[in-house]
Amino acid sequence: MSIWRRKRGFQASMLWLMMTLAVCSQASAQPIAGGVCHPVSQRTGEIGCWIIAHEPVGQLARPQTYWHLDAYPTRDAAMSAKGERGTVVEALGRVWLLTIADAGWRPSLRGERVAEIGPLPVAAGEQYKAQYMEVVFKPGMTSSVHRHGGPEAWYTLTGETCLETPDGKLTGRAGGQHVIVPGGPPMHLTATGSELRRALVLILHESSKPATSLAQDWKPKGLCRN
Repeated sequence: MSIWRRKRGFQASMLWLMMTLAVCSQASAQPIAGGVCHPVSQRTGEIGCWIIAHEPVGQLARPQTYWHLDAYPTRDAAMSAKGERGTVVEALGRVWLLTIADAGWRPSLRGERVAEIGPLPVAAGEQYKAQYMEVVFKPGMTSSVHRHGGPEAWYTLTGETCLETPDGKLTGRAGGQHVIVPGGPPMHLTATGSELRRALVLILHESSKPATSLAQDWKPKGLCRN
């Protein structure tokens, strides 16, 4: 065999190896395209990040607020309990009343109190919107590097998630401490553990800012792989 043919054969083998490694890498770490979630109207399956509501909550007078999660047996019951800053959604097999309010707030019609998450740091006097998402990730799935225009909070039903920021990493898991991240810093998320990550997520962002945007000014160190 000539030197030219041996060289062609070596190049073909290297190309095959690189393609194989790329496929294996994609199978173990599957980024969500663009680092953002998609409207629930575009949903084609269980896995992914889906925007289930995006509503204004108005001006917040205090420098901190709370996210209240209550569950109801029917949508009508949840709508009857809905207050000024409440949103009724159906997600993860339940009917939820999700409300932005002060600490200790309770709905007029009691359902099942699931969680009160906070304090969420906000800019007093600013107008805000609440974007709610249903997230189902397989272990190993990741987001792109992104940031939010206000605090983000998770309520995790199953599974585990690691979030890396310039300040280090945070881990949220079912039954554990709730994750709250201030708006502004870049972040990179990885579903860890061995179970599906099933969570409700809130981005409480200033109305004048996007809920989520890509971040090109920071590269994660891979802390969530350790």
